[in-house]
Amino acid sequence: MSEADSDGTDARRAVVLDYLAHGLSDDARPQYEKSPAGYALGIDDFTLYEVAFDEEERLTIGSEVTVAPVDAREVVLECREVEYGDLSSGAKSELEYVVADLVEENEDRFVDFYNDAQPITLRLHQLNLLPGIGKKLRNGILDERKRKSFESFEELSERVSGLHDPDEILVERIIEELRDDDLKYQTFVGRNEQEQNQ
Repeated sequence: MSEADSDGTDARRAVVLDYLAHGLSDDARPQYEKSPAGYALGIDDFTLYEVAFDEEERLTIGSEVTVAPVDAREVVLECREVEYGDLSSGAKSELEYVVADLVEENEDRFVDFYNDAQPITLRLHQLNLLPGIGKKLRNGILDERKRKSFESFEELSERVSGLHDPDEILVERIIEELRDDDLKYQTFVGRNEQEQNQ
């Protein structure tokens, strides 16, 4: 059974952003002591990880791996959370593509964000955190979802005048949250799906 087939319900999975067959460049150990390493992005909460891989396994960018719990790991030997600035240049260049794929593959979850987003304060709504969504677009989304919940990104674009790429807007916000850990409001990064659904 491949790791992609194992379906532990509580397992935290991640997508490989960069695979470094000869280990991390800042690892001072001799080459024979280094294991393959790389960087990965959490599927549910967009957490960034630095990962050491089993040298028997050859992974590619885009492979899915289990990072937690430890006893569910098959190809990951060690794993620690890192920040955007810690990523290799290869991982940074893949990040937007991987986030876009995750948003597309989990369309229902992200369309539900548009259906379920709530006010944060009296003056600020979760929808206003998305790039390019001001008062007019926010009100358009809120008015349309009162009539009927959105079922797809395509439907969002059709029903809300001026909202052209609702999926790309989410990708842009997720990347912004990954790059800037000082943002006051984190809507997607570091929050697992159960927290988001509460």
